[in-house]
Amino acid sequence: MRKILLLDREFGAGGSTLGARLAARLGWKLFDDELTREIARLANIPVDMCQRMEEHADPLLKRLVNIIWRGSFARNIPPPHLAILDTDRLVALTRRVVEEAADAAPCVIVGRGAPYYLHARTDRLAVFLYGSRELKFQRVLSRVGGDPERAAEMVDTIDEDRRVFHRRYHRIEWPDRRLFHAMFDTDLGDQVVIEAILQLLLSAGDHGSGTPA
Repeated sequence: MRKILLLDREFGAGGSTLGARLAARLGWKLFDDELTREIARLANIPVDMCQRMEEHADPLLKRLVNIIWRGSFARNIPPPHLAILDTDRLVALTRRVVEEAADAAPCVIVGRGAPYYLHARTDRLAVFLYGSRELKFQRVLSRVGGDPERAAEMVDTIDEDRRVFHRRYHRIEWPDRRLFHAMFDTDLGDQVVIEAILQLLLSAGDHGSGTPA
């Protein structure tokens, strides 16, 4: 059985929920929000700012982060304990954190470009999760306090941001099926998808091609 389970997902398809349930079933370490906190720690920026920048290639946001990092709108030199973060550095930090998480196998890693960064490892199983817009909307709606306008805006824009990010930094069209061993429609139901992933994980050998055919 392979010891690293990678879950990439459309926004709202249930990646975090399924990742947590799979990690609990397997008794493995879960890396999800912990990755964001570690990236933020290394970058010396607030966690919420790191969450906004992850998987985005937005020059305006990059400039905004640099301004905030300086502590004011003045163009003063940042204090020695603060590093200047740009999008390229955030990508490098993300890769470092993902690779370190994989070294803690057995584990489940959710998102953060892990299928790309770890594509050469033969001890990983990479799965992509997708779903209908209505399912994704309902999932997101329950997490944003019942605000339908905000939920719809997030469902309709965040995946496009991810596509831009992967096209710009990884030169792939996301989701690139070559990076995944399987793709599951979460409209089938969480339990059905969980059991299918577990069966696939148990059936996959520890060796073989690092990249799916």
